[in-house]
Amino acid sequence: MVNKFKTLELASKNFSQSAFSEALREYAAVLEDFPNSKEAYNGAILSEMAMSGESGAQALFDYYDVLKKENKEEADTIISEILNAMDGVIDSIGDLIAEPLSAKLEYEDGILYSDFLSIVDEDGDFKKIFENIMFSTRVIITQKEDFIDFLGKLIDNNYNEMAFSYLEGALAVYPNEDRLRNLIKRLAQG
Repeated sequence: MVNKFKTLELASKNFSQSAFSEALREYAAVLEDFPNSKEAYNGAILSEMAMSGESGAQALFDYYDVLKKENKEEADTIISEILNAMDGVIDSIGDLIAEPLSAKLEYEDGILYSDFLSIVDEDGDFKKIFENIMFSTRVIITQKEDFIDFLGKLIDNNYNEMAFSYLEGALAVYPNEDRLRNLIKRLAQG
């Protein structure tokens, strides 16, 4: 049986030094003996992301490290939620931007972002409309500008974790997009 705390500490150190495969092995060793360890699970997922070249993995790991210093249990929960939300986000964003609208509509039922904005304009309550639509359908965004606008509205309405998870994926697709970086700064200030 591994020493959970020493192994997690070593895994974290290896991740910070970009030794992702070693970190993954150590997180996996902890998971073998402690299958419910959220920290080991999150670390393994982040290590795997980093090994596959996802640039946001390091930033997310650093964010996780900061959160753990404040409240470890809450950090585990927040990062787990972000990782679950991110599952496939990078692929989805790439597909969303690359795929023509007509092809997108053939595969998915949803509401166009412009129609969603019209409903919000009529009602005046983004949060209420978003929550109603979020649980019943998808909002289809076909333009990068609309996506950035949507992220800004998420931040404005305190959907910070959701916005962060989308931003991580978007920055992996558009690493030099200043508007996305400005949204990250807004999140950090909020």
